[in-house]
Amino acid sequence: MTERLDFKQMCARFDVTPRTLRHYEYIELLAPERDGRARFYNARDIARMTLILRGRKFGFSLEEIRQWLELYDADPEGRTQMKTWIEMANKQLGELGERQRDLQEAIEELRQLRDNVERDLRKEG
Repeated sequence: MTERLDFKQMCARFDVTPRTLRHYEYIELLAPERDGRARFYNARDIARMTLILRGRKFGFSLEEIRQWLELYDADPEGRTQMKTWIEMANKQLGELGERQRDLQEAIEELRQLRDNVERDLRKEG
């Protein structure tokens, strides 16, 4: 049987707020079936939501994710999407590495400042 979730189930399954889910629909990342005011998410929406959240975790923008997901629609075999994913991943790994270096520098600077202040306190002490 094909999996189908309603709005509340989708929010619970992916631990997102209703506002987030509605936003993803608004920017056309998801396209649930509608029955009156009710929304129902099929296996495709569930798979897309998994990819959206994974992309967000890795720091990709919603626009980057949207463009990447559209590639699957254009090439159902997924080769274009996979090649693009490799390019995007390489770029993001570079950016994350840079942020990691910046954070490491900030951590070291903060430790040195803390240690200097502790040393000054002990001298006065």
